Parts: sequence; C-alpha cells; structure tokens
Amino acid sequence: MRVGLLGGSFNPAHGGHLHISRLALKHLNLDQVWWLVSPQNPLKPAAGMAPLDDRLDHARAIAADPRILPTDMERRLGTLYAVDTLRRLFGRFPQTRFVWLMGADNLIEAQLWKRWRTFFDMVPIAVFARPSYSFRALTSKAARCLASHRVGPGRAAALAGMTPPAWMFLPTRLEEFSATAIRREASWKTTGQGIRS
Repeated sequence: MRVGLLGGSFNPAHGGHLHISRLALKHLNLDQVWWLVSPQNPLKPAAGMAPLDDRLDHARAIAADPRILPTDMERRLGTLYAVDTLRRLFGRFPQTRFVWLMGADNLIEAQLWKRWRTFFDMVPIAVFARPSYSFRALTSKAARCLASHRVGPGRAAALAGMTPPAWMFLPTRLEEFSATAIRREASWKTTGQGIRS
C-alpha cells in the first residue's frame, strides 16, 4: 500500500483538501489518502475550533471518493504532533509506504513543528502549490535547509518509495480555498452543540 497522509484541523474540510488529495492519488501513484483530522493543531487556537466529531463527519461528507479516508487516527493513537503520529503509524502499518502531503503554507511554518528535522528524516513529503504562498514556501527555512534533498516533480510517481529525507514541490494548478472564508459562511457554524448546516 502507498498512502498519502494529509494532516490538519479540517475546520472545515473543503475543496482544497479534496483537490490536493486527488492530485496526490494521480501524480504520486497512491492507493489511498488518509485525512488525519487533528483533535487540536498545536499551532492553532482552540477558540473557534469545531468539535472533532463534527469536523470528522463533515470531512467524510466532503471526501466523496472511496480512496480518500478521513480519520480520527491521531485521537485513537493519542498523538498531538506529526512526528509522533508518524512513529505510531509506522509501528501499526509496517508494510505501508507513506507520503506526507502538505500545502505550500505548511512548508513556510514547518520549522515551528515539534522535531521538524526528525519529521523530514522520517517520510517523503509532497508540497503542493497554493496561491500567494508558493514563493515564500520555496524560500522558507525548511526548504533552504533541505534544498539538497529536493526531488524534481518528474519523479513524483516514485516518491513513496524514496528513502527520506526526500521532498518535492508540485507546481500544480492553483486553487483558492480558505477554511477561514468558509467558516464565515452561514453553512458552517460552530456552536456549543457543534455544527449545523
């Protein structure tokens, strides 16, 4: 199995997550993409965060593809940080080849992640272009520190089998989606009772 891992708050899940997942399935030759719906992203405030079960239900409704599996894996594993989640996943699924998927905005802040260098040493990483973030991502601290481990997008289908550190930037068609904008819409309300549509 070749599985892409897309972590995040999914507050809410939206077309951008779906867009990246479909591109990953196609270009990285993956069997599945797992959405790791985080109980609480350590870099984001808890205020305004919808309950995990509501975010998970919404993600499952948005995924609309049997190869894209929204999960509460981090809750079940009892992990908060990506580096710890990976370690547990490797133990549970030793025969699976994982690739971490992220938008360009995540690469910009990657150096803020817990043991981020260890994380890059653990798993191949595919970074997807995002409007207004791509240039900053490619000049970020993580990108500069790991420049010698960057792989060209022409080798995307082989990324899952590469020994990390290995990462690539995929300059795919840009789609503008924003969870912040979606939360402002009436269709996504965070209340004491969860989300109502």
